[in-house]
Amino acid sequence: MRNSDTSSLIAAIDVPAALGLLTRLPVRVDFDAAKTRGASGAWAYPVVGAVVGLIAATLGWMALSLGLSAPIAAVFVVATQTIITGAMHEDGLADCADGFWGGWDPAHRLEIMRDSHVGAYGVVALVLGILLRWLAVSAVLTLDNYGPILIVAAMASRAAMVGVMTVMKNARDNGLSQSVGRPNRNTALVAVGLTGIACLGLVGLLTVAVLGVAAIAATACGALAWSKVRGQTGDVLGGTQQVTEVAVLLCVISLAG
Repeated sequence: MRNSDTSSLIAAIDVPAALGLLTRLPVRVDFDAAKTRGASGAWAYPVVGAVVGLIAATLGWMALSLGLSAPIAAVFVVATQTIITGAMHEDGLADCADGFWGGWDPAHRLEIMRDSHVGAYGVVALVLGILLRWLAVSAVLTLDNYGPILIVAAMASRAAMVGVMTVMKNARDNGLSQSVGRPNRNTALVAVGLTGIACLGLVGLLTVAVLGVAAIAATACGALAWSKVRGQTGDVLGGTQQVTEVAVLLCVISLAG
């Protein structure tokens, strides 16, 4: 089989699997093939970001076209992102906040993070996270190239997830992140490279800033997770996505100003 045929076959497995894992979009997934591929398919996470970002940007464009203000259109963008992903990243952010600051040692923190109930720290993190993301999206929607910016922010934040998965061990012996596995370095490089190419095509010179800020945000999230639970979990990855996306949006806004 030629390399091009092999690459097409891998993409046909990994992209639907990534969409099925990270979104609630109705896609057909070959679960046996996806399970065999495991963490090797994580390179496709930025592709999921592109899909989510494109759909959200389209809703934002429709809202603006109807004469709605940027803050109101931003509500549709944030709501669309949350609905498409089933709020799984927001849930991860809330669980991390509860566990990291509600527990007294790694084992207790992981136990709290597994609990489906949301505590005070989680509520505060959710409110502040959504508020900050809404404000950032509102500002981005006033820019001429808001669509590409929303797409690259969504891609970079999911590439950050792959980076954290690759560098950090699993904090527990079970759970979503552990079941997927850890990508190897080449998988992470493909995810970052794919995001970089998309950034170059969509936002040009802002690529360096976008990738740089995403790397800093992911490193900060990873360092915090290591200090609190000695590894990464699905919640840590969700929290990383949320923090990184907001960081990228704020970076672009500051440079545009």
